[in-house]
Amino acid sequence: MLLALAAAAALLPHTRPLTVTGDPVRLMVEGMGRYLERATAASPAGRRPTRERLRTIIGAVDGRVPFDSPSLTGTLAVPARVAEGPGYSVYAVRWPVLDGLTAEGLLWRPAGKPAARVVVLADADEAPEDSVVAARLAAAGCEVLAPALIDRRDRWSGNPRIRMTNQPHREFIYRMAFEVGRHVIGYEVQKTLAAVDWFTREAGAPVGVWGYGEGGLVALYAAALDTRIVAAVVSGYFAPREELWREPIYRNVWGLLRDFGDAEIARLVVPRALIVETRPGPRVTGPSEADPRRTGAAPGALAPAAGEAVRREFDRARTPGDRMEIVEDATVPFLKAVGVARAGGEAPVAAAPRWLARPDRDGRMHRQFTEMVEYTQKLVRESEGIREAAWAREGAAGIRRRVWDEVIGRLPAAEVPLNPRSRLAYHGAKWDGYEVMLDAAPDVAAYGVLLLPRDIRAGERRPVVVVQHGLEGRAQDMFGQPERERDAQNRATAYSYYRNIGGLLAGAGFVVYSPQNPYVSPFRHLQRQANPLGLSLFSFILAQHARTLAWLATLDFVDARRIGFYGLSYGGKTAVRVPPLLDGYALSICSGDFNEWVRKVTAVDLPASYMFTGEWEIPEWDLAHVANHAELTNLMAPRPFMVERGHRDGVGIDEWVAYEFAKVRRFYDEAGMGARARIEYFNGPHRIEAKGTVDFLKEFLWDPAPHR
Repeated sequence: MLLALAAAAALLPHTRPLTVTGDPVRLMVEGMGRYLERATAASPAGRRPTRERLRTIIGAVDGRVPFDSPSLTGTLAVPARVAEGPGYSVYAVRWPVLDGLTAEGLLWRPAGKPAARVVVLADADEAPEDSVVAARLAAAGCEVLAPALIDRRDRWSGNPRIRMTNQPHREFIYRMAFEVGRHVIGYEVQKTLAAVDWFTREAGAPVGVWGYGEGGLVALYAAALDTRIVAAVVSGYFAPREELWREPIYRNVWGLLRDFGDAEIARLVVPRALIVETRPGPRVTGPSEADPRRTGAAPGALAPAAGEAVRREFDRARTPGDRMEIVEDATVPFLKAVGVARAGGEAPVAAAPRWLARPDRDGRMHRQFTEMVEYTQKLVRESEGIREAAWAREGAAGIRRRVWDEVIGRLPAAEVPLNPRSRLAYHGAKWDGYEVMLDAAPDVAAYGVLLLPRDIRAGERRPVVVVQHGLEGRAQDMFGQPERERDAQNRATAYSYYRNIGGLLAGAGFVVYSPQNPYVSPFRHLQRQANPLGLSLFSFILAQHARTLAWLATLDFVDARRIGFYGLSYGGKTAVRVPPLLDGYALSICSGDFNEWVRKVTAVDLPASYMFTGEWEIPEWDLAHVANHAELTNLMAPRPFMVERGHRDGVGIDEWVAYEFAKVRRFYDEAGMGARARIEYFNGPHRIEAKGTVDFLKEFLWDPAPHR
């Protein structure tokens, strides 16, 4: 007797009618946005700021190189002594910071013993030699060290042999550094603290920092981390950070708002002196569009914060008795804070120095930019050994926890019932299709299509294959598509990519579920909203899949022990991030995505690298030191795993795929289960081939004994 619902019932059993109208993907993305807005608004109540946490999330974690003093960088054309002013001289200098990373800028040295020593940090688009603050402090008898910060131009962002982009230099560094748990902010904090290291070797002169714009950010963070700094000025930066996701992506800090706003960082500075200067911050309208050949940069803009917003954040930080001030001009309060007396409290005259030679700004910036790229690439190369050591030390359980909690970000446990809704919507030759919607979290829905074979008999429990679309795809792309390779506009059709895999498998007797993942435009802003909370797009995808598995397990015609996963492209990204973390999946197939992933994300010499594309949401915080695709895949064990790879798939290259998969196969072989780890190459492009993979599904899912 055939199952009653196989006669095309209007609803699936134990579901309410699905009545939603409009685009479910748009509704899903909007709901996730509301979830993140609420979580952001609620974040201050749960913040527990510590210096160690701040140091970690900006990547200021590497040991600095000790040095005796900065070295002069003069040449015959531009001597090291570049300027002189009333009572001081200015020198072009360089000082070591990390192994392979230096700082470069100007040293303003008074004629006599310095009354104080100050690191002055101009905005990213200002050069040290333009600093009026440095000249003013030098005239007051301070020794000033002013490092150049990486600027917002895009002159060197790319590879001329591959493609140049319009990513600001700060973004180009940010992208590769994020993957190895580092940050352009952290690098520049390290440069600042290396200067403090030198300043504090000689007793007797207080040390301060003063920063404007991007330099204000660096000054605030440096003062929060290092108690040797007795006073700090933050100018053109201090404000609420709840709208951080709208700022340029090089300000994106993983988990920042979970523990910090500017007020919480300020609390790490007190009881030392902190002076907030109300000078308007820089205005940045977004990445340059001057050259239409240069694209790929993330959106993001800066505008001066409203005065009331600055005051509100300041008031949130200050408590009675703190040495905190908010002023229009910080010169006199700062000089008092570092012990430099001024008669009558007057600010020193900022007479412009007389320039003897102008430093080569472009040469200096190019050197600093190149050093950061090369230092980060060194970390990429070293990351494989760190991953291996982490696996040996922590094992699968420890790595699984770190991937979910520290790299992807875990949503709180579901607070809402499943509330399944369904409606009959599609028909195939041997199956019927039902749209399904579940509740995954407040305002977060899980939507998809269930393909149900008509030949299921009463009491029979079938295996399920969850088939996952790729970037900009739809759940409906996995079945019922016209069987042609090109459409009228000569564009590849969904069938070309997905080969109607959902309909094919349903026709072969599998129950098939095609979930809708949220990576359909516009969606990338969700990553920006999520990251400051220590979350990501895959935080939601994992929650949705967990709820989907829970619902599938309630269906009378489903064998919950035999649920497999098959994803292409972004669905392949899902294949190595979701089934390894969710025990409800009995196997996983990654098509068109498996890779030497860390290099794929960070490489500056590979045309297919994400360093050159507009997919700026791809980097995952410190993934390189936790799990590449091999380690993610090994979390599946002892469950079966398969890779499907087309030789002409531009997502990667065969050699990289083979290298990474060899580590997986060795892991499975050494555990005595090598047959459960497979790879199939085919002579084709970026698509599902559906040959060996279908055999793999039949072998491991039709067998009623679960492979665990």
